[in-house]
Amino acid sequence: MRLRITIGDQHFQATLDDSAAARDLAAQLPLTVEMSDHGAVEKTGPLPAPLSLDGQPAGADPDVGDVGYYAPGNNLVLYYGDQSYYDGIVVLGRLEGDAAERIASMDGSIKVQLQS
Repeated sequence: MRLRITIGDQHFQATLDDSAAARDLAAQLPLTVEMSDHGAVEKTGPLPAPLSLDGQPAGADPDVGDVGYYAPGNNLVLYYGDQSYYDGIVVLGRLEGDAAERIASMDGSIKVQLQS
C-alpha cells in the first residue's frame, strides 16, 4: 500500500508492508502527527490508537529510510539515521527516493500529514 506524506510544502511517498501493524496504520488515515527529533536518527510522534503486533518479532534493526512504529510509546517513526536493534520497534514500510535525506534536514518539530 502506498502512503502519501506531506510535511509543510514537501511531499514524500512510502510503501507499507503487508502486515497487521501496517493495516492498522492505514485504517487510521488520513492522519496528522506532530513529530520531533529523537536521538538525531528519527522523527517520532504519537498515534491516536495502538497498532497490532500480531506476527511481529520482539524488535527490529531499522534501516535509514524505514517507516516504523515504536510500540511501547505508541509512536510513528520516520528513520533518517542509523538506529540499532531495539525491542518494541516494528518496521511498517519504506520511504521512497531521497525522503530520508530531506527529512534529516528538517530541524525541530514537524507536522506530518499522512494519506493513502
